[in-house]
Amino acid sequence: MSVIHDHQATGEPARAPAQENHAGLFDDVRVDPRKLWSGGAASAAVAALAALVGVLVSRWLFNLPVLAPSQDGAYGDVRTTVLVLLAAAASLAATGLVHLLLISTPRPFLFFGWIVALVTTLVVVYPFSTTAPLGAKIATAAVALAIGAMIGTLVGGAAARSTARATRRAEIG
Repeated sequence: MSVIHDHQATGEPARAPAQENHAGLFDDVRVDPRKLWSGGAASAAVAALAALVGVLVSRWLFNLPVLAPSQDGAYGDVRTTVLVLLAAAASLAATGLVHLLLISTPRPFLFFGWIVALVTTLVVVYPFSTTAPLGAKIATAAVALAIGAMIGTLVGGAAARSTARATRRAEIG
């Protein structure tokens, strides 16, 4: 037995709980999941390409052994493929996170920004805990920073464009 919510039956976008603002008005946030997830899918494609370009530029142009030894060529090895797929998956995970935040929390973009910034910081710092040469550590951290910044801005932008705010007067009881 499945449960169909009102917004699913009518084709309307999902609504977040109403939040009372300072003027005694209620803000009703509507999320258009088609816009949000199509933007998330496009962001995943861009994240994957950003990872690939970052590795190729680091390995080919700057001759830095990012993710694999230098003798593995410009592409490297399977770790490059894993990074590309992880970048796309991270973008889709960020889309799911922002969707959840939009329908459940006050000030969802503030929380989303902090979460993306903290996760990006962890990913940027991680290469410095490895035994790779310093140049490779810096290049890997730069690629991770570019991917994290790109995911934060593109997914956040898609989320902003997929929401609409309707304000109504608070009822006096």
